[in-house]
Amino acid sequence: MTDESGRSSEEILGAVDVRRKRAETKSLDISLNELADMYESGELKIRPEYQRLFRWSVTKQSQFIESLLLEMPVPAIFVIEVEEGRWELIDGLQRLSTYLHYRGKLNAPEHRPEPITPGKHLVLEDCDILEELNGSKYDDLPLALQIRLKRSFLRVETIRQETDAQFRYHMFKRLNTGGEPLSDQEVRNCTIRLIDDRFNSFLIDLSKNSEFEKCIESLSDERRRTMGDVELVLRFFAFKNNFDEFRHDVSPFLTDYMERVSDPDHDHRIEFDYDKERRHFEKVFGILAATLGGNTCIRWLDGDRYSGQFLMHHYEAITLGLAKVSNELDDTEAPWSNVLTKFVEIKKDSEFVKLTTGGGQNSPGPYRAKIDFVADRLRKDS
Repeated sequence: MTDESGRSSEEILGAVDVRRKRAETKSLDISLNELADMYESGELKIRPEYQRLFRWSVTKQSQFIESLLLEMPVPAIFVIEVEEGRWELIDGLQRLSTYLHYRGKLNAPEHRPEPITPGKHLVLEDCDILEELNGSKYDDLPLALQIRLKRSFLRVETIRQETDAQFRYHMFKRLNTGGEPLSDQEVRNCTIRLIDDRFNSFLIDLSKNSEFEKCIESLSDERRRTMGDVELVLRFFAFKNNFDEFRHDVSPFLTDYMERVSDPDHDHRIEFDYDKERRHFEKVFGILAATLGGNTCIRWLDGDRYSGQFLMHHYEAITLGLAKVSNELDDTEAPWSNVLTKFVEIKKDSEFVKLTTGGGQNSPGPYRAKIDFVADRLRKDS
């Protein structure tokens, strides 16, 4: 028997069996108290870039603790074995962090409006089944309930160290057990590092470049919180180096590029010269910081000023247009007064306004047009 592609049932079953065997997994029931001990001793690690995703409100945290005390069913958490006896959390962050916060054991100092440090206990509020819990902390519970909570078990699905890296990556991508929605870049950040962390770390490092930060200062705090600044670095390299493969949807295009740079075994691997690309990035944003600066990604209003919110079309057109011609610019021209004059003319140009305004821009033609518009007007002989 064959399917429409001509593959036999035996071939399909064989392919499933081969890929299934790439996963070495084990299910364990572990008490919350033991998980907390493992966290404190470093046997169970929550990476900083993953920890920043702990977003449950006090209400959600409180109602989860309420569920534990009432012995309601709780979904499993997923960990990967990074070395013998040491795990790294990859799914279940909200639940485990909530328990640690309630016990005063959580250390998340940099990633929330109000930092959480060891010794700071969650105070329950908005419990709607056991209203008697509202206003209380762990130490306020009767001893019997403290013991019940500590002895409560969570199912821990362990992905063994022997599991194929690509399989671990795809497993994480598909996990969705009711946690907080993540931005596309947060998912990339948490998953692609399971294959190889070098490119991921490279993007994060460049997102902290002071000249880059100056150019994107109009980016909202919410976008930064969900790693929008890191995605801007990825956009720069993906469009600069792989534009010909862009079709329409930006998100899968960015994910595909990041996978192909990161995965040494990818069938269509893209080679990436880290030193060369860093120098190019620094030159482009060095020029922009010295010219447009914080006006890079906002529009020129009628009159004599820049104003408005961060505009992705401006970011892409200006940075990628400059990237196309940056090697033609003479470094002795600094402080780039001639380049600044051209940028101002570009921002004011009605054609540029048209190319960077409105919908229907997310396809190769409009993308190329706005980038080429900037590049053509920056060339020395323009």
